Parts: sequence; C-alpha cells; structure tokens
Amino acid sequence: MGMNKNTVLAWATFIMIIMGLLLIGLGIYRYADVAGWGFGAIGLGFFAIAWVFNALKGRV
Repeated sequence: MGMNKNTVLAWATFIMIIMGLLLIGLGIYRYADVAGWGFGAIGLGFFAIAWVFNALKGRV
C-alpha cells in the first residue's frame, strides 16, 4: 500500500481536526479559566491549518 501526496494530506487533515477538537474540548471542560481561551484559540488554529491541508489536496 503506497501513500501518495493526497493520502498524506488527507491523514494530516484528519489528525489536525482530531487535535483541534481535543484542544477545544480541553479549553471548555478542563480549563474553564483564562487558560481555556488559549486552548480554544489554538484549537481554532488547528482547524485553520486542516482547512489549508484539505484545500491543497489534488493541487500538490
């Protein structure tokens, strides 16, 4: 089973979405104080990077 560039970008997108959800969940449920805002912001950043990875599929 060979992995081409599109498969690698698809896996990277999936992993980034999972990590983004995990970080946002930590910000909401575990760190409800000021640190939670940082976790939420980083989680949204992970979503933005995953969006870019998804947009690059088929173009690289």
